[in-house]
Amino acid sequence: MFYQRFTFRLIFRLVIINLLGYLLFYLIKNTQLWFTIIGVSLILLGTIISLYYYINQIRSDINRFILAVKTRDHTLNFKNKVTKGSFPELYESFSDILQVHKQIRLEQEAMFQLIKTILEQVPVGVIVVNNTTGEKDEEIAFFNQAASNLLAVPAYKYWHRLKQHLPAFAMEIEHILTGGKRFLELKIQDKLIQLSTEVIPLNLYGKNYTIISFQNIKDEIEQKETEAWNRLIGVISHEILNSITPISSLSDTINKMVTDKKNLTEDEMDDLKTALQTIQRRSSGLLDFVKDYRLIAELPTPNLESHTIGEILKHIKVLMQPFAKVKNVVLDVEQTSSKITVQLDLKLIEQVLINLITNSIYAVENKEMPYINVNYRLENTKLYIDVTDNGKGIDAGDLEKIFVPFYTTRKNGSGIGLTISRNIMKMHKGSIEVISTPDSGTTFSLLFNYV
Repeated sequence: MFYQRFTFRLIFRLVIINLLGYLLFYLIKNTQLWFTIIGVSLILLGTIISLYYYINQIRSDINRFILAVKTRDHTLNFKNKVTKGSFPELYESFSDILQVHKQIRLEQEAMFQLIKTILEQVPVGVIVVNNTTGEKDEEIAFFNQAASNLLAVPAYKYWHRLKQHLPAFAMEIEHILTGGKRFLELKIQDKLIQLSTEVIPLNLYGKNYTIISFQNIKDEIEQKETEAWNRLIGVISHEILNSITPISSLSDTINKMVTDKKNLTEDEMDDLKTALQTIQRRSSGLLDFVKDYRLIAELPTPNLESHTIGEILKHIKVLMQPFAKVKNVVLDVEQTSSKITVQLDLKLIEQVLINLITNSIYAVENKEMPYINVNYRLENTKLYIDVTDNGKGIDAGDLEKIFVPFYTTRKNGSGIGLTISRNIMKMHKGSIEVISTPDSGTTFSLLFNYV
């Protein structure tokens, strides 16, 4: 209806202009009524000017609306035009759009403040650099309090100021500007800090940003190291005390037997021999314990060569099948023809697999149908070699301890096999993962970075 009104007004004005033009043409051609001609000319000119202003007003309002949207000017309104203008619905839509635009802007601002507040509370340093400007004028769009505390600097507005204050930090960050993680050691105010740092480049609406996040892991590392040393010292102390206590007791007994005696009876000699044999046996056990400890600490450096997974699995099958057969265990080694190649030290990795399969053989001893499966799988850039058994499993409380040196749940076990295995995998830049369900089974997985 409103658009029809505008169309009617426009047509009406055009018709009037045309009629006045025709009348003016007729008067000039056929009459000498100059006052009438001048009057009609003025009326025609006024009508044309009125039409121009009528259309130009609408065009001007549209331009104002577009400019308000572009500049996010929420003060503009068209309330008076809704009731008086030629396009009330159009002006009402303009007002609604500006109001919605204002609401979206307020919601975005509220969300930004919420995220900013959250980032100010987290114990992770976060710096966001706007890379769109020149190198010397790169603005720091966000610098949270944790970053200021960790680096012991104020919240700088420009990157070059931070770079001048902490050149070592800036240099390390620039090494991974395209994205990635880095472990940094920095000396801040005569205090050494260790930072786990990650850089993420980001493009938003044509602007380039760099998000730098970092946290001090020195305290966490020290805590973990202390816990590991405490566990290790506890196990070592337990083993040494188990050996030294009977040695000390027997030494005291022998001392009493021979003190103030020049001759010993046959029974006393037998007791003395037994005591000395026990001391010798426990001393040998203590020496073996120390040798095992040295074995953990002095693993050889891996000699990395290309080997196929099929080759590795085939060797393990040949090595372990006889032992499994003697124990009446079904050992199923799959995919021995695989041609996937990985860089590793064959002897060391074989030692790891021998340790895992041996553990599995003992874990399935009391099962009616003991079974062990060795297989591999690829997941993204990771290669896994899995050793799965249907044995007694590992209790949740023991899962955190099984890699601690000399900790064992097996009778007569040394407790160093898994420790050595994990260290070997670390030297291959890999790891060992374990999933276990008590009374159901266990899967140990050797994880390699495969490209």
